[in-house]
Amino acid sequence: MLKRMIPLLFALLLTGPAAQAAAPVYDYRVVNTYPHDPGAFTQGLIYTDGSLYEGTGLQGASSLRRVGLNTGRVAQIHRLADTLFGEGITVWGDKLIQLTYQNRLLLVYDRRTFELLASPPYPLEGWGITHDGRQLIVSDGTSVLRFLDPESYAETGRVNVLDEGNPVGRLNELEFVEGEVFANVWPTARIARIDPQTGQVTGWLDLAGLLPPAKREKRVKRANILNGIAYDAAQRRLFVTGKWWPILFEIEPMPRP
Repeated sequence: MLKRMIPLLFALLLTGPAAQAAAPVYDYRVVNTYPHDPGAFTQGLIYTDGSLYEGTGLQGASSLRRVGLNTGRVAQIHRLADTLFGEGITVWGDKLIQLTYQNRLLLVYDRRTFELLASPPYPLEGWGITHDGRQLIVSDGTSVLRFLDPESYAETGRVNVLDEGNPVGRLNELEFVEGEVFANVWPTARIARIDPQTGQVTGWLDLAGLLPPAKREKRVKRANILNGIAYDAAQRRLFVTGKWWPILFEIEPMPRP
């Protein structure tokens, strides 16, 4: 009897996480390009209600901005204290929420005026933040996505992000796109598409070569690092950019042949 059961047990093991099929890889098509401030160390990007918001990082250079999509010009800005290192941003109702990298603070602003309303303590490194309409979703540079109550900022749950059963670490900038979390994996040109219910990677968006070599900032070694994902849900437009990139791209994922 035991010998008969061994093939069945082996088959069941193969259906577990370690035997899951590789997530499909998608290429991209550039739909449009827009100017982007090459001095912006982009950490977070949002497009909502016709406005593009951007969070930038580095101590002494961190900011929260409202930017003209077609012009790339900064229409409104709040500069962070020199001791703070800004990270990802998201909109929640009439508020903007910005993470800080290692300062252990959340920064909560009035969305219209950029007035700082609160800076509650935050126990993690801040990397990326988005929301699904019910809860905030954050990354801290590990393979874990955490869910936070949008009012108290207390953790309410978490998922481990896996691809073929393996953890996917360095999850950075996040964007919620039609039921999935898009997360760029620092410091690569890849975006993981994640099922927030299970943590499974459902696909990879490979943006290698998106910024032409001639457009890269020669003085900055990491100028070609992808960072910044925004989704216009009303018109189903996906925008991406990078740290110190002079271009913001509107792209369409395309199945790889």
